[in-house]
Amino acid sequence: MKILIVNFSDMEGGAARAAYRLHTSLLKEDIDCQMLVLRKRSEDDTVIGPTSIARKFTAKLQSIINTFPLKYYDCKDEFSASFSPSFQIVEKINKLNPDLVHLHWINAGFLKIEDLKKIKAPIVWSLHDMWAFTGGCHYADTCVSYTANCGNCPVLNSIKENDLSRDIFKRKQKIFFEINNLTIVGLSKWLETCAKSSTLFKNREVVNLPNPIDTSVFKPFAKEEARSLLGLPKKKKLILFGAMSATSNPRKGFIELKSALKKLQTRDIEFLVFGSDQPKDPQEFDFKTHYLGQLNTDISLVKLYSAADVMIVPSLQENLSNVILESLSCGTPVVGFKIGGNSDMIEHKINGYLAEPYETDDLAHGIEWVLNNENSKEISKMARDKVLKNFDSKLVAKKYIELYNKNIEKKTTGSY
Repeated sequence: MKILIVNFSDMEGGAARAAYRLHTSLLKEDIDCQMLVLRKRSEDDTVIGPTSIARKFTAKLQSIINTFPLKYYDCKDEFSASFSPSFQIVEKINKLNPDLVHLHWINAGFLKIEDLKKIKAPIVWSLHDMWAFTGGCHYADTCVSYTANCGNCPVLNSIKENDLSRDIFKRKQKIFFEINNLTIVGLSKWLETCAKSSTLFKNREVVNLPNPIDTSVFKPFAKEEARSLLGLPKKKKLILFGAMSATSNPRKGFIELKSALKKLQTRDIEFLVFGSDQPKDPQEFDFKTHYLGQLNTDISLVKLYSAADVMIVPSLQENLSNVILESLSCGTPVVGFKIGGNSDMIEHKINGYLAEPYETDDLAHGIEWVLNNENSKEISKMARDKVLKNFDSKLVAKKYIELYNKNIEKKTTGSY
């Protein structure tokens, strides 16, 4: 079996990290697997990226060109037009001649939607956000126009029926109709449900399979030693928050978290933020805040999760958070809103706390529940056990291999 994983990058962003983890998990199961990316950041020989100066320049150009249609809109969130040409990416895919192509995050000018029908092998597509079945937005918030035909797009701040989102939606509708060998993976049960209710995928096979995590890497590390290595206080209760653009992306919920933190009654605490440097005007709390910047290695993340008493993921919309998986795998309970894929990982008052959506009083209550719980060791054990039983890379890789075999067999028998 020869598998090709296709993602914009191998290291940049949550989707890249998840896709690369699946890639390495498959290699450990003796699967012939390669990864094709537009931006290669690792030294892994099994990852294929641009090599010539000209191709690297073209890759940057693709991302720039892809934003051109947005000049006519007051876009308020992430939106991808799939506008720029793919510059022989499909030719590269077909030349590698895989038995199956596993798409992940293909935006920022990587793969134009029209090029998907040119891929000769069966396609499995893991959804890291909602983009594949919307008119271009990555998260639709309260909008459900993807269950009809898009238009009047709130992300574009558009009041026109026939706007860019309607145009992209129609393009996808036409292309998807021409592709027979396509299976959709909702990484969370929430996204699986959204995909099944969408116009574009309602007649497709949509399954739920999660991202894998290597539990031999992400595992509990002695708390006191972790704090000593990171220069953190040993006697305080440490609250951790982090994400890509942790404090600047409104969808990550930093505003809601700030409100919740101000309501805490517990006093002997300090706040840790990773994924962002200290802002020019840092938020002031009644307790010390540590801005830790970007952490680029798994071992540094493991130490940080293990140093913390609780991880907060206050996202307003979220698929299947790498941060939640990583924290739980290290035995650190997580508090978040009961939205998206959070309930796939967080079991309420068992390995963490699921607050009512966007209610900051309940978010604060959840933080206090974890920090002051007499059964903290049991909660930590349940956090780790949840990941071992449901998300361990060896277990998840085998499920993907079953899915691959099923789709390859369909092509062999012509049963699409």
